[in-house]
Amino acid sequence: MSQERTAQLIEQKLSMLEPKFLRIDNESHMHSGPATDSHFKVTLVSSAFDGVRTVARHQKVYGILSDELAGPVHALSLHLHTPEEWQTDSTIPDSPACMGGSKHD
Repeated sequence: MSQERTAQLIEQKLSMLEPKFLRIDNESHMHSGPATDSHFKVTLVSSAFDGVRTVARHQKVYGILSDELAGPVHALSLHLHTPEEWQTDSTIPDSPACMGGSKHD
């Protein structure tokens, strides 16, 4: 599956959380490894996270994307916010540089 198609599938599946904001960044180019590896950063704002602890938010998204995590997605960075949290701070942090594989040398 192409990385563009993977991003579209992630977006489609996460729509069930009725996001107020959803951004999916394909960061595969930042990482070493085979071309089949896919690295994505997801920033998602949803009322579905109201009253939900950080770990449970991640578990919810991992559950929704379980097929992708078992297949085409190698790494997934999650930034999950309630609308109130997002209104207070809408910063999307930069991902760290990859230091694995050939990029380490």
